[in-house]
Order: sequence, then C-alpha cells, then structure tokens
Amino acid sequence: MTHEHLRRELLAQLQAARAAERDQALFYRALAGEAERRGDRTLSERLNGLHADEQHHVSRLSARLLELGEALEELPPPSMPEAAREEWEPLAKEREAIEVARYQALRAHGGLDEETRHMLREFLGAERHHGESLGGKWMGA
Repeated sequence: MTHEHLRRELLAQLQAARAAERDQALFYRALAGEAERRGDRTLSERLNGLHADEQHHVSRLSARLLELGEALEELPPPSMPEAAREEWEPLAKEREAIEVARYQALRAHGGLDEETRHMLREFLGAERHHGESLGGKWMGA
C-alpha cells in the first residue's frame, strides 16, 4: 500500500469518525433534553457531560482534519435511534463499544502522525470511561 493510499484511507476514517461523533453528541443531547423536560436534573447533568465530551471530539476531529489540509465533509442527516429514558443505558453502552472499537482500529492505522495518534489515544480513554460509567466530562477543555 502506498503512503498516499494510507493517507487517503486515514482521512476517510477520520471524516467518518467525525460524523459518528456528531451523531453520538446529538444522541446524548436528545436524552438530556428529555431528562430536563421530566425534571431529572441528575440524569440531565450526566447526559450533558457525555454530550460535552462527544461534542469536544467532533470539534477536535474537525480541527485536526483542517490542520491536515482537508476540507470538512458535509455531515449527513444524523441517525438517531429512539430510546426511552428507561432504556437508554443498554443502547448507550452498545454505542460506546462501537466508538471504542473505532478508535482502536484507527490507532492501529499505519499512516498516523504523532499528533493524531495522541488525539486518538485521548479519545479512546474517554470512550472507555463513557462505556464503563455512562458519564462524561472525561475530556479537558
């Protein structure tokens, strides 16, 4: 595989990760909004923490793609599953496991530069925490 092919593949995977993170952020925001409407402040804060971390990932991925000289792809309409407040945790755990697998695969990519590798290591750690605790605020500002 050529260096240029590896680079193109990596950039496509980063673009896909950006879209997935946006979907994940919207998923948690919708759940937080429902918790707010029901007056569950504790759950709302927990979900807003997850939303903040996922939104942070979207922003960092966007910035990194721009730093690598890439235009940001227009994000497709989000894929938003319906999840009742009582049923959100199993679905969220499944979605977090998918994110962990995505970042593990990306970290194994042969075309990573050190800055992108470091960013992905941070994301992987946060996603593991999300899956374990279903709580956020694992990412620094």
